[in-house]
Amino acid sequence: MKLRSLILITAFSFVFNLGARAETLPETHPTAAVVKKYLEAVVKQDWKTAAAMLLPSSLERRHSQMIASIQNSETMTLEAAKLNMLGIKDVKELEKMSPQDAYVLDRKAVHDRMKITPEILKRKSETLKINILGLISEEDGKIVHALIRTKQETLDTDIAELLLISVVQDKDDAKKWLVAPDMQNPMSTPLKKAEEKK
Repeated sequence: MKLRSLILITAFSFVFNLGARAETLPETHPTAAVVKKYLEAVVKQDWKTAAAMLLPSSLERRHSQMIASIQNSETMTLEAAKLNMLGIKDVKELEKMSPQDAYVLDRKAVHDRMKITPEILKRKSETLKINILGLISEEDGKIVHALIRTKQETLDTDIAELLLISVVQDKDDAKKWLVAPDMQNPMSTPLKKAEEKK
């Protein structure tokens, strides 16, 4: 029992120490406007605007994953189905695209299959409410995580979502912030020691 208590106390101390390094930001921080604009673009299915707001390295990773997914298809039939879904002839066409164009193509293909009518899309856009519950920064304020509650309506349904969106400060322009959609995904980077052993 004492060991369990000790583990819990250690865990809570660790969490509180992590919290001490993070900083809560006011809702007037520029990232709040970026997050709202990005979510509005997604709800309107304005994929070009959304793509322009994404971190280039995230778009490049997504582009590479799309290419790999097609190349690693188990059968020619499955590969053809994936290409058909994107509306392209072969993987070379996808490889020639910019990561932004590939993102737009992918999002459009996914949402076209959902068959959302213009009336529903209009209703969702008109009723969209974005409530930023909190902005937490890390890495000396260069990364901001936004916790957001969104609400919107279709013609017959209320939709409420709780989202976590990460935004990164542009390396070349401190006033520019970019959405990093894959930041919540586990990422592994080889350690220098491991590379030296090879």
